[in-house]
Amino acid sequence: MRSEQFLRITRLLGEDAVQSLHTKKVVLVGLGAVGGMCLESLVRSGIGNLRIVDFDTVGITNLNRQILATYDTLGALKTEVARKRVLSINPECNLEVLSLFVQQETLDQILEGPVDLVIDAIDSLNPKCALLQEAYKRNIPVISSMGAALRRDPFLVRKADLMDTYGCPLARQVRSNLKKRGVGKGIEVVFSPELVRFTYRKPEEEEHADFNEQIVDRGRRRNVLGSLPTITAIFGQQLAHLALSRLLDDQILSGEAAFNPKKPD
Repeated sequence: MRSEQFLRITRLLGEDAVQSLHTKKVVLVGLGAVGGMCLESLVRSGIGNLRIVDFDTVGITNLNRQILATYDTLGALKTEVARKRVLSINPECNLEVLSLFVQQETLDQILEGPVDLVIDAIDSLNPKCALLQEAYKRNIPVISSMGAALRRDPFLVRKADLMDTYGCPLARQVRSNLKKRGVGKGIEVVFSPELVRFTYRKPEEEEHADFNEQIVDRGRRRNVLGSLPTITAIFGQQLAHLALSRLLDDQILSGEAAFNPKKPD
């Protein structure tokens, strides 16, 4: 890879760190608002080997928050849009594309071969739990994003072990589901404990339910959930940074706040 492309990262983290990222293999599952933004930073950080997984197409309601969504990409497979974007940023990235739905029958293909890290950016409960359980069972390092929809305050987004999360309805469901499957600590996640202020409607009560991209979930209609581009982007960037921390020495990406003389003892 062209060293000058990653000069700014090299100056901060050092040549060894950048060369290490070039050798890593990462599997990213889910290319929506969170996953698409996560992908963007992984590629720009120099991850050398990527396998991306998604079954969905770009829809008009994706335009408010998904980096892969433009009027030119409406109707296209997200994986194919992502392929073009990845290779336009780093043509030397070794990219594998899987346009498929996450289920028990496809997990072997998704997790095949030596993998340094699996990143879960799925927004459907059952596929999410299936992927996390399988990666955990195979001792493949895995990180995950919890619910980014319905949040308004970006400063509440944080990370924790899945089993230590709180205040996130999706995380609660995932925790409960995985505990029953024998999964314990060891899966770091990005989440927000923000109390949700949102009026839920049944799918059939939505004025524009047919535009909801979440309908494409094995034929099951789902709620239209409000979301902001600022929040989903932060989830995606934090997920990418968490990935880099797992792939490198965690200390190289940690920081310490300056002493604040105005803060009382």
